Amino acid sequence: MAATVFYLDEVPEPGATAVLDGPEGRHAATVRRIRVGEPITLSDGHGVLADSEVVAAQKDRLELKVLDRRVAAPATPQVTVVQALPKSDRSELAIELMTEAGADAIVPWQAARCVSNWENKAHKAVEKWRTAAKQAARQSRRAYIPDVAELHSTRQLVELVRSAVERGAVVAALHESGAGRFTELPFEGAAEVVLIVGPEGGLDDSEIAQLSEAGARAVLLGPTVLRTSTAAAVALGALGALTPRW
Repeated sequence: MAATVFYLDEVPEPGATAVLDGPEGRHAATVRRIRVGEPITLSDGHGVLADSEVVAAQKDRLELKVLDRRVAAPATPQVTVVQALPKSDRSELAIELMTEAGADAIVPWQAARCVSNWENKAHKAVEKWRTAAKQAARQSRRAYIPDVAELHSTRQLVELVRSAVERGAVVAALHESGAGRFTELPFEGAAEVVLIVGPEGGLDDSEIAQLSEAGARAVLLGPTVLRTSTAAAVALGALGALTPRW
């Protein structure tokens, strides 16, 4: 079994001693009860990985000898998930699932039919998503922690889509009224994919019109209607099979 992954802002060179403290150190030493002699994989969350061995353990701090250091290749194509805000009880679940399924970047979106509203609490809510993404990345032993952007309005999302299309990205708006199928999109050779997931009430006509005008394609993901909290993970799984990501 591969060693557990923990994150440091900067991973030292082989032969050096790394210190894991703060929330990561407390989780490793107190929650996971990792002890001297156990292996740990260190990462900076931006691709660097290092095998290490615990040489000292305290209540909320570990010291580790770095044995090697390498850089993991990023997935291709890179996938950004635009997630309309789910209901509060399913919000972090959506982030956990899409992170474990391989999302490279996450954009929270205040869509018209969102039940949840982040007005006056966007900063705190984004930080919760970032924490959830980091925890899920650790759970799935990822070398890359997904970047979670600030809250986007529909106007900002339209600009994001337009810029992505200009770069050659494939942009898919997952919607039950889509004329085409997700599996029919031209993923071959694409370096970037953007997946747009609407809220529980779905995308409204105005949003579909604006996103389509900017270059997004409204498509059916499958034969059933999925919850907004699970749709991204399902799409990422399909994308893994359709592209070199897997």
